[in-house]
Amino acid sequence: MKISYTVDAAHDGRELRQLVRAPLGLSAKLWKHIKWNGTILVNGKQHGDARLRVHTGDELTLLWQEVSSVVPVDLPLDILYEDEIFLVVNKPAGMIVHPTHRAARDTLVHAVAGYFERRGEAAGIHPLYRLDRDTTGIIILAKSARIQHAMTEHHGQIYREYLALVRGHLDRPSDCIDMPIGRDPSKANHWQVRADGRRALTEYKTIASWPSYSLLKIHLLTGRTHQIRVHFAALGHPLLGDTAYDGPRETIPRQALHAWRVHFFHPDTGKEIHIEAPIPEDMCRLIGSDTVSRETFKEEIK
Repeated sequence: MKISYTVDAAHDGRELRQLVRAPLGLSAKLWKHIKWNGTILVNGKQHGDARLRVHTGDELTLLWQEVSSVVPVDLPLDILYEDEIFLVVNKPAGMIVHPTHRAARDTLVHAVAGYFERRGEAAGIHPLYRLDRDTTGIIILAKSARIQHAMTEHHGQIYREYLALVRGHLDRPSDCIDMPIGRDPSKANHWQVRADGRRALTEYKTIASWPSYSLLKIHLLTGRTHQIRVHFAALGHPLLGDTAYDGPRETIPRQALHAWRVHFFHPDTGKEIHIEAPIPEDMCRLIGSDTVSRETFKEEIK
């Protein structure tokens, strides 16, 4: 990986280490990796002193190798978008993003490592967020720690929209749920609405309804673990198939939740990137092909 930067007047006389956050946009972890394992060039000459002062017009170049300790595995990937710094995939149900134990070899990052190996590409594997095992849809992976850091400093930098099927019909067709979420002390890996939890905000809009369930479009304003699942269970409308939070299991064998759309501004080009993941067959079967159309879901939640 490579970063090139020409020192401007605003940073004249600064030490190299003072440029890490701004304007270079590096995390402390990545800066340490570059300092000890990469190459730092100032006007074409290598330097290892982080206290070196640079001046207006100096040409700074940082070079480092992105490496991943993940074992490559030949697993199928549904790739939605790729460029020199991003890989965006459509995650299937039943796949976790990161291994939970050392013996795991069937996760998304293993599949991505296998994909890079087959292409002969030396790239890092840095998911920008996670999806639960049985949640389907869009995962964005950065190919460098620099981009991961730049894209995850603020939650709102990536607009993420979900589709969910919930039991029954909500009293309000659209609303913003504002209820704090914390760990459930009675169950491992479970969360609940609780007064001492962290604030969690979920916007939703009802798109269509059937006698026993509704289709919602959802936008997360915060990113708490199991946020969508916990919020709608707390309202008495758990996701279909979400047995962990008392959702009905008759119609679908997993929580009916799909990470459907994302858009963000490309950090290098400034171009706005829009990505959409096809709705999985098990959810399409419950809502019908006529309900799922670009026109129906054209506007963002306001």
